[in-house]
Amino acid sequence: MPESLSPEPPDTAAEAPAPLTGPLLPVDQAELASALAYGLRFDERGRPRRGAAWEMAATLLAEQLVAQLERAQFVVLKRPPRPPHST
Repeated sequence: MPESLSPEPPDTAAEAPAPLTGPLLPVDQAELASALAYGLRFDERGRPRRGAAWEMAATLLAEQLVAQLERAQFVVLKRPPRPPHST
């Protein structure tokens, strides 16, 4: 009977999020809805999805998602903006 090989553990260094360096800021509902709608309007390569209905559907779905997250008492935070780079 062959030995069962255990899968290699995932590379946690590549998957680890960047360390938090400052306080997290709360996100307002309009900003969250805008970010969600953007993610729904464009594919993983940043190309717009085809079809005229995507713009309207993405906006409506994003607003519904924000409302549901609020009803479920989720708190969404973001990192503070990075300082501008010098040129």
